[in-house]
Amino acid sequence: MQSRWNDADARRAVQEWGPDHGELLALRIYSSRLIGAEPDLVLHGGGNTSLKAPYRTLLGDHLECLYVKGSGSSLDRVGPRDFPALDLAYLRRLETLPSLTDEEMVNQLRTHLFDATAPNPSVEALLHAFLPHRFVDHSHADAVLALTNQPDGEKLVREALGEQVIVLPYIMPGFPLAKAVAEAARERPSARSIVLLKHGLFTFGADARESYERHVELVDACERFAEARSRSRGAISIAPAQAVPAAELAARAAPVLRGLLAEPGLDPEAPPRRMILDWRASPEALAFCASAAAAALAERGPLTPDHVIRTKAFPLFVEDPAWDDAICLRKQLERAVTSYRAAYDAYFEEQVHSKGVSRQKLDSAPRVVLMPGAGALCFGKTKRDAAVAADITEHTLRVKALAEAIGRYEALSLSDLFDMEYWSLEQAKLGRAAELPLERQVVLVTGGAGAIGIGVGDVCAGAGAHVVLADLDEIRVKAAAEKLIRSHGPGRAVGFAMDVTDEASVRRAFDAACLAYGGVDVVVANAGVAVVAPIADLSVSDVRRVADVNYLGVLLTLREAARIFRMQGTGGNVVVNASKNVFAPGKDFGAYSASKAAAHQIGKVAAIELAPLGVRVNLINADAVFAEGETPSGLWQTVGPDRARSRGLPVEALPDFYRDRSLLRTRVSARHVGNAVVFFASNQTPTTGATLPVDGGIVEAFPR
Repeated sequence: MQSRWNDADARRAVQEWGPDHGELLALRIYSSRLIGAEPDLVLHGGGNTSLKAPYRTLLGDHLECLYVKGSGSSLDRVGPRDFPALDLAYLRRLETLPSLTDEEMVNQLRTHLFDATAPNPSVEALLHAFLPHRFVDHSHADAVLALTNQPDGEKLVREALGEQVIVLPYIMPGFPLAKAVAEAARERPSARSIVLLKHGLFTFGADARESYERHVELVDACERFAEARSRSRGAISIAPAQAVPAAELAARAAPVLRGLLAEPGLDPEAPPRRMILDWRASPEALAFCASAAAAALAERGPLTPDHVIRTKAFPLFVEDPAWDDAICLRKQLERAVTSYRAAYDAYFEEQVHSKGVSRQKLDSAPRVVLMPGAGALCFGKTKRDAAVAADITEHTLRVKALAEAIGRYEALSLSDLFDMEYWSLEQAKLGRAAELPLERQVVLVTGGAGAIGIGVGDVCAGAGAHVVLADLDEIRVKAAAEKLIRSHGPGRAVGFAMDVTDEASVRRAFDAACLAYGGVDVVVANAGVAVVAPIADLSVSDVRRVADVNYLGVLLTLREAARIFRMQGTGGNVVVNASKNVFAPGKDFGAYSASKAAAHQIGKVAAIELAPLGVRVNLINADAVFAEGETPSGLWQTVGPDRARSRGLPVEALPDFYRDRSLLRTRVSARHVGNAVVFFASNQTPTTGATLPVDGGIVEAFPR
């Protein structure tokens, strides 16, 4: 590891943040971001940094202040707001107390902030406060953990770093750890850093650069030591070549696993509480899963205790998956997940009994599933949560392999891991916000690049869903997905090419959705085309083209949806976007009206056939939608001029004509269709096989 410090960048940081917050804090932000930019040092909110500097109050008093990273902030993107300022003199007086509960510690930190609106300080704020140094940096460096997570970890650290470093045993973060670190630093004032076994590294200095570069120097020394030691011992070999690509194997397992990991809904009518997938199959991950040591290493805990809230204490390792037999694979995964849940329940009961405490048990499902041939399938409440678990998993697999090559990987005890997993201060990082109607659900929308497709996707994403847009036009559908990402955040949408008239293409798109998110819960059959001509002038090729998209496309979409729903076993919803023309066909619109009527009918048949799977199939009969924001309707761009001629209108008058013919005199939008999808998909009523008009009230189109 090399220093990323750059004097020109440091000056720019001072120019940006110095005028309002001072040079010292500006450099603290800059060097913190350097640490955060190294995934081998910290991941997703891990690590923390601090600065001690004067603070001028509203009354003009100059007080000693501790600026410390806020809890849950990520070092790679911290700003001034992420460093709450605390009364340092008061915090240091707390060291004289014989004990301090976690709850009271948090209270003391919050009541001695200089800004009451500031974020919660790091749970290790007192550790930073009790150290005398101006700048303090803390990370969970991979190379350091490869040495500390060993039976002889202290010996290895001293061999790598010499006597200049203080080495302490693992102590639960909080007040006891802060006191232990402060006492050790007083006894060894010349020490350059502190290593906490199975936890991480602290360095300090008089200025930002000294503390940061000391950190990099020590981590680099650990990397060199580990590399030299592992070279003589050997490491996990390269994964053997396999006939079936990892992506194909993962697509077979993901929806089955996702169904098995789901929890019951919060009430009987609510959808199951599913999880979202992030799949990783790097060469290192595949090699680890294929190795003889994988099963044993999987049974040993995480690199550092705070990972447990993201990955649980252990992954689920599935030995020798039955890839060639779907039925056997399902039974194998059922047994594996059931066994994991039972082991987790036993672990929980044993810990609460031995500790004499009362805790509300978290769900017992694994967050990480390791499968030879497929890699690591990582799950979370959202794509972001799953990605955090996946990032941690990739580092964990690499460091475990390195540690095993050095000696023997050893994690914390179950008792220590339980204390961290059920520590209220760590659980607070995960949040407890109320769930949105489509939270934890994956919605696939065909015709996703069009006006209605984008509008439905936008409404569903706003309701908490992860959205898969599928469309024949790959460039446009990927652009549509990017639009949703800009509105709803990273990971909330993906776009895939899909030809609804091609069986192989439809299957590929559904498999791609399974690799992206783990499965599909809501399918919106929306793709459609039209042709305007009287029956006498309709060509067979035009009729077939319209029927292939509007009817056969719905049928193939329903068939693939049923396959995934059956694999997941958690029910689901299908919404067929039919048309007002099903009940109220129009002149010169025979091919379109007939194909939509066929789609409407096959949707009702699907409601009958899929009900035993817990799948509801409902239909929306919408009137014309001409655009969604800046996205025009491709269908109406194509048929609009002909429909206007059929009605004896100029083309620009069509939107007003469709608005004024409805009882409510309203213009139907894509968001109206999206709202109807959310209604059905959130299981607000026990409804299947129903038709919901979204047309402003067209009398002749009333369902009957």
